[in-house]
Amino acid sequence: MPFESVDNLRMYYAQEGDWHSSQDTLLLIHGLGSSSQDWEYQIPALSKHFKVLTLDLRGHGQTDKPNMPYSILAFTQDIVLLLQALKLETMHVVGHSMGGMIAFQLALDHPALVKTLTIINSAPQVAFPSFRTRFNFYLRTLSVKWFGMKKLSANLANALFPKPEQSAWRETFIERWCQNDPQAYLNSLQAFQHWDVLARIHSLNCPTLIITGDEDYTPVAYKQFYSQFIKNVHLVVIQDSRHLTIIDQAPSCNQAIIEFILKNEGTR
Repeated sequence: MPFESVDNLRMYYAQEGDWHSSQDTLLLIHGLGSSSQDWEYQIPALSKHFKVLTLDLRGHGQTDKPNMPYSILAFTQDIVLLLQALKLETMHVVGHSMGGMIAFQLALDHPALVKTLTIINSAPQVAFPSFRTRFNFYLRTLSVKWFGMKKLSANLANALFPKPEQSAWRETFIERWCQNDPQAYLNSLQAFQHWDVLARIHSLNCPTLIITGDEDYTPVAYKQFYSQFIKNVHLVVIQDSRHLTIIDQAPSCNQAIIEFILKNEGTR
């Protein structure tokens, strides 16, 4: 298993595809409570076209879980140090959910690293448009503190995969989420507080793809709103999909990513 020490953090990563080829590199950044293994429906398709790099963010998967407040800036810096250690200078970047937030930060702070940017079910700011959304955020924190990961994972699994035929996905989700360290999860949740790069996204110079499930937590209308501030942007709405579009509509998601990147490969 490949690990790299970056700033006293032992970080897990994996390289898929033909790394002896001249294909472009594609970095996949997972979301909160997830890990590199949750790209399992993307890697077989994407690795036919790209050298694929996955990783576990701090506090997640097989990477170290220091007990301290985390931030989007810290997650981003960990990735930059890993890329420097692997001598990777430019790549296509795909981020899902919190990984999309990190991908935005990476593209804004280190534009030379990012050839194209793909954001899946995410946004350039953490906003609570209503009392209910703010309450649900704090309720998640309290749920983990009071009951651990099992109750939260079951509630989320039922919301994300409500159909009877999605029972296998529900079971896998619960099994993996229960492996999260509760304190590391809470530390990661703190990264959402006050994070906001909306005022900066007009400066993005790389081609940008926004993918959203039609039933994601964040409404399609909000993705349409912030997309208007990005110069070279393409928005794809995937039907019959919730927050985990990378799973519940993986073929459509993969096709959108591949077509977008191949179309824009030579633009940077």
